[in-house]
Amino acid sequence: MTDLAIYDMDRTVTRHATYTPFLLHCAAKRAPWRLLAVPLVAASMLLYVAKVIDRGRLKEINHRLLLGRVIHPEALGPLVESFAQATLRNNIRPGARAAIARDKAEGRRVVMATASYRFYARGIAEALGFDDTIGTDTILGIDERVHAKIDGQNCYGPEKLRMIEAWLKRETIKPGKVRFYSDHASDAPVFEWADEAVAVNPHARLARLAAERGWPIEDWNHAPPMV
Repeated sequence: MTDLAIYDMDRTVTRHATYTPFLLHCAAKRAPWRLLAVPLVAASMLLYVAKVIDRGRLKEINHRLLLGRVIHPEALGPLVESFAQATLRNNIRPGARAAIARDKAEGRRVVMATASYRFYARGIAEALGFDDTIGTDTILGIDERVHAKIDGQNCYGPEKLRMIEAWLKRETIKPGKVRFYSDHASDAPVFEWADEAVAVNPHARLARLAAERGWPIEDWNHAPPMV
């Protein structure tokens, strides 16, 4: 039996979302002319808000606009690394670092489960000491180039729980006690599945759900006091 601590990433471990900032970072570093597509990115977000497209399609559109239809790993690697370093400097909640250290000290396997693309989230997770990363995958061509197309499903909502369960089966892990952290009510399926649910800097809907369920709420904007 393996005790687990599973963390959402965007606005849980990080203060702010990372997906669009990652694509803007890539465009600015690799092909600044792609920043001219920002109005189209904004338009795609309006289509999502209007429920014309779903989150997965939104990601694919913005990926293609700002990063391109395909990119080779040799070109992608430095972009992922530089974005991870910028995120570590400026966008990690102090309380997240303390929680990760606590969970590792308790002997838990520490896992990130995020709707963001796994190919860049993994770099952030590894630098923070995570053991594994579950996230949205992209299609790899026969030449290993990364395509602006999701492979499978977007790791969001009920799909996140299904992907966690698939990962457990793939890794032949029999979970012991599972602790789960997130800021958002979209993760309700994983909250309900976990043995310990912790709402981190929750938005209003999750704060209400946590109060109803008796889940603890933690503020990770500040590091906990030394004891």
